[in-house]
Amino acid sequence: MKAVLLAGGLGTRMREETEFRPKPMVEVGGRPVLWHIMKILGQKSIQDFVICTGYKSEIIKNYFANYDAMNSDFTVKLGSRKSIEYHGEHDESDWSVTVAYTGAATMTGGRIKKVQKYVGDERFLCTYGDGIADVDIDALLEYHESHGKIATMTTVQPLSRFGVLDLDADGSVKRFKEKPQVEGWINIGYFIFEPEIFDYLDDDSVLEEEPLHRLAADNQIAAYKHQGFWQPMDTYRETLMLNELWDSGNAPWRSW
Repeated sequence: MKAVLLAGGLGTRMREETEFRPKPMVEVGGRPVLWHIMKILGQKSIQDFVICTGYKSEIIKNYFANYDAMNSDFTVKLGSRKSIEYHGEHDESDWSVTVAYTGAATMTGGRIKKVQKYVGDERFLCTYGDGIADVDIDALLEYHESHGKIATMTTVQPLSRFGVLDLDADGSVKRFKEKPQVEGWINIGYFIFEPEIFDYLDDDSVLEEEPLHRLAADNQIAAYKHQGFWQPMDTYRETLMLNELWDSGNAPWRSW
């Protein structure tokens, strides 16, 4: 199964990091967050990736075009453009990575539509290039196959941004709850799509708007409830938190 990774957005909420690189290339533990997502999927035998790029696409292109040289010893005969010999293999030697420029201002659904030629007529996983989660891909796929719909989205119950209070009718404070889990469920990506998803997309689509709404109206999408770790990287503070988790040696998503 191929994985389509959405990596073309501007990342405007964390300009400290994204002024010079796309958000999926912001590093956690010295590696782009995009790499961490690919490693998570690679542990479940997903090794064929299609990366939808846009903003500062050249950063992602250069990273993967030079991946072998940056992660292996090599010998090069200077003056001969084709004479380079790599020594040994790195852990990602079996990955196949297609880096596709899908437009600077293209929205999420449009980006997926533009890589249809690389996906082909087959089921695929799709997720955002800036959200780390220890999703059980085998269980997600089993759930997807059980309901027979075109799409499955992975959902979580996030923690509230704020602590809340339990109050009596007279206004007395009964107890404090420090950032409790909210009741609703939110989309975190890690979609499984059947090829029929492309019938719901065009070059201007915002995946989270009309396409998902139409799938829901047609009873063609279901939600997989993820109970484990999930953390988006939307702010500089969240970048620091993910790096602290990695540096502590207790990163919940690390399975390699």
